[in-house]
Amino acid sequence: MQPGDRVRVERGDVTNEGVLLPSTTREHLVVKLEGGYNVGVDRENADVEVLESGARDVDDAGDAGESSEITFDDDLPTVALISTGGTIASTVDYRTGAVTARFDAEDVLRAVPDLAGRANYRGRVVANILSENMEPGIWRDLAEAVREEVAAGADGVVVMHGTDTMQYSASALAFSLDVPVPVVFTGSQRSADRPSSDNVMNAVCAVEAAKADHAETLVCMHASPSDDVCALHRGTRVRKNHTSRRDAFETVGAEPLGLVDYETATEAGADGDVAEAAITWNREPAPRVRDGNEGDDAAEADPSIATDLEPEVELVKFTPGMDPAAWDYLEGKAGVVIEGTGLGHVHTDLIPRVESLVEDGTVVVMTSQCLEGRVCDRVYDTGRDLIEAGVIEAGDTLPGTAKVKLMWALANLDDPAVAMRRNFAGELTEESRPWR
Repeated sequence: MQPGDRVRVERGDVTNEGVLLPSTTREHLVVKLEGGYNVGVDRENADVEVLESGARDVDDAGDAGESSEITFDDDLPTVALISTGGTIASTVDYRTGAVTARFDAEDVLRAVPDLAGRANYRGRVVANILSENMEPGIWRDLAEAVREEVAAGADGVVVMHGTDTMQYSASALAFSLDVPVPVVFTGSQRSADRPSSDNVMNAVCAVEAAKADHAETLVCMHASPSDDVCALHRGTRVRKNHTSRRDAFETVGAEPLGLVDYETATEAGADGDVAEAAITWNREPAPRVRDGNEGDDAAEADPSIATDLEPEVELVKFTPGMDPAAWDYLEGKAGVVIEGTGLGHVHTDLIPRVESLVEDGTVVVMTSQCLEGRVCDRVYDTGRDLIEAGVIEAGDTLPGTAKVKLMWALANLDDPAVAMRRNFAGELTEESRPWR
């Protein structure tokens, strides 16, 4: 017997049936039961019967940069599935016991068979990392991979990503790519081997969003703790607001851009008309465009791309009582984004340091720790002093988004200071309005 085999294990008067997993000790067997839970069984006096061989050979199909393709129907749209790692793109290698993100298109359909028949799929792995290890270099690789897939005819792209830094990566692609088709990030708060996993619903809704008539960079995740609706958040306005809830992601300062009804999406399958009905837009998304034309009948187009990023940009948070020396490391940086208090303030003692950074050529941008509202440094004396010191107000741009935007603006635009006051990808609204 080998890990991955389906087995029946009898010991005493107890019988367990399931998939044999790698064991961490020589004394025990580990079996994954039908309900998704694992059970350990003492090997001594255990009778094991192999019901079905399940271990598959490991090949190079899932290595970073390589792709695979499954074609079901020429009449279906093509969706590119791109993996960077994370919980949704994790599986167990039953020969080694390692959890890995070696996901090509075949692997995704094995993990989420509900996706079958909804589209033709191409799959590729850009990275195999935990999302806390995400780096700007991988953002560039990811943007290039999306560009290549769209140029090759993909009608939409789904990016499988770890949830912890998904909002940063979504922002990076929103600024780096001018895409004519949907790019939808999705992930999973709970792994596939847990009964409460959210991976299937998120993946199905993300594919439906990638087929829909828009050209936004979105994040698609649970809108409630139940398996009923997924929210579509604009990539530059989303924030993960809970460590473990399935509905951890929220659009800051507004309703989600749209909602995907899971029941309708499940019933839709390959029916395009029903699938479109599964999505309700709260606001008009950017239209699907190919070669300057809108709609499904538009010609193929190669999206424009600007993936250069300035790495010497830091996001710093001001807190009361902090030592001004804590900002010593900011000297020489190309850009600094400050997460200030309220309307965008820091302690008066830090203003000379801000002024010194600006005089040395650092672009200093002010955002707010508040979840909603916008920076306005013209109300109080401290704010006016910060403006005089050279601080650039970022309006209601989220701090994390502002960091990514400044990295992109410094590398691609002539006047990043002007760029931080201008909306490029829905990250900055002209004025804040109550929505609740």
